[in-house]
Parts: sequence; structure tokens; C-alpha cells
Amino acid sequence: MSESISQAPAPEIAATGLPAGPAGATALPKRNEFIHYGLRNPKLLFGLIVEVLLVLAAIIAPFFAKYAPLATTNMAVQHPGGAFWLGTDLNGYDMYSQLTNGLRESYLIGALGAAFATAVGLVIGFLAGWRGGWLDEILQLITNVLVMIPSLVLLIVIGSYLTSRSILFEGAFIGLTTWPWVARAVRAQTFTLRSREYVDLARLSGKRPVSIIVKEIAPNMASYLFLVVILLFGSSMLIAASYDFLGLGPSQTVSLGYMMNQAANNSALFYHMWWVFIPPGAVLALMVVALLIANVGLDEVFNPKLRES
Repeated sequence: MSESISQAPAPEIAATGLPAGPAGATALPKRNEFIHYGLRNPKLLFGLIVEVLLVLAAIIAPFFAKYAPLATTNMAVQHPGGAFWLGTDLNGYDMYSQLTNGLRESYLIGALGAAFATAVGLVIGFLAGWRGGWLDEILQLITNVLVMIPSLVLLIVIGSYLTSRSILFEGAFIGLTTWPWVARAVRAQTFTLRSREYVDLARLSGKRPVSIIVKEIAPNMASYLFLVVILLFGSSMLIAASYDFLGLGPSQTVSLGYMMNQAANNSALFYHMWWVFIPPGAVLALMVVALLIANVGLDEVFNPKLRES
């Protein structure tokens, strides 16, 4: 009896948490596991579909614009329809041209801000978390000081010395003032992972610190970093819209925040010109909300404890 029990095969559980199939079936690889749960997550699918449609609109829609974003049509306060699909404002600007251009500029600034913040935050976070000691204390001091400085005040001071501001300047400014949040998160994760056995083994094998960070530590926080980048992307677009609404954005281009700034300056709400301020506000909200919903869905896909099925 004891021999027959010891020889009975134990039920196999796949690494994905799913029961193994018939004899000979293999467990899902990690990448296929994420795809499996991602295709079944309604939040992720909704967010991705909305963002893909908006990105396609940002790329394709400007080709159908009849006017340049800052070229007046000499036909002010035209209701949507006919020759002007989204109408015109008090200055005679075509709202369709400005909206499509603003959509593209918002995505571009969001990407630039997220890229700068991620790059600086990764370098500072990995250095502080890996080395520790006096270097960690200095980097933490710099991080804490930057967090305490109001970015809006800093932008006003810098902007007062500039004759013009570009998209690259705004994206870089946003990235260089939001990286502390990335650095703090990466530092905390690095502190935890640097004491793992596989990292000690890499040290003993003679690998350089940069190689250990890139090949051993970073891949183990890849999903977390991906979520952080998405949040930075959405927050960068919101911050840029806030700056543009206050008149601190790029000087020679049109963004969604600039459109809302012009709507406020021209009293569009008072004159009931809803087509001037509702479309840019609605598009900006849809962009950010879709990103946040997709981020929640990705968190459920990456975290087995949050998976519904």
C-alpha cells in the first residue's frame, strides 16, 4: 500500500497558476501567460483600444485639415458643420485643425516627459539603491530638495528669461521635475533585490555592477517600471495641459491646453460657444482616463493576486 502511494504521480500545477493539461502538455511561458490574461482583461482592452484610436487620429486626422492650426479663416464664430467640421472661434481659427494638432502635440509632450523622467529616475534610483552609503544620502538629499520646489514657480522663473518655448523644452522640463518619484520607487526596489541569491551569485561570478543591474535587477522589476512609465505618460500630458492653459507652454504651436486657454480668454463659455472648449477638454480627459484604466488592467495582468480569471 505504501509503495503504491509513493509511486502515485502528484498533480502538476503550471507556473502560471493554471492546472497542467493532459500528459505531455507544457506550462505556458511567461510571455504567453501575460497575453493569455491580457486578452481576457476588459480594462486593459478598453484602454488600449481607446488609445490606439486616439493615436491613429493624431497621425491621420491632421492630413484632412483644410487650414493650418494658427491660420485664420476670416470666418469667426462658425458653428460645427458644413465647411468647418468643428466650427471656428472668435479669431476665426478652425477648431478641427487645432484639435487634431493639439492631440498630436499632447502625445508628443507626454512621451518626451515620460522619457526624460524615466531615464533620469532610473539612473539615480539604481545608483542610490545599489551603492547605498554616502552616495545614497547625497542623491536622496537632491531628490527631496527637488520634490519640495514647486515646478510651476520654477517654470515661471525660467520662462521669464526665454523669448520662446518649444515642445522639447516643455517635455524636458516636465521630465526633469517629475523624475524623483521614479527614483524613489527604483531605489526601494533595488534595495530589496540586491540582496537576493541570484544577485550574490552574479557578484561571485565576476560580473560588473552595471551588468548585474541591467541583466539581473532591472528585468525583475520590468513590469513595475512599465506601469510607472504609463503613469508618467498620462501625468506629463496633464501637467503640460496645465502649463499651456496658464500660457506657459510652447510659443509657436497649438496644444489642447492652449485651446482651453484661448477659450477662456475669448469668453467662449459666456458666448455659448461649446465647440471651442468642450472638444479639447473631452479629448484630454479621454486620453488620460484610458491610460489609467489600461494601467489598472496591466496591474491585474502582472499581479497574479489581482487576476479575476
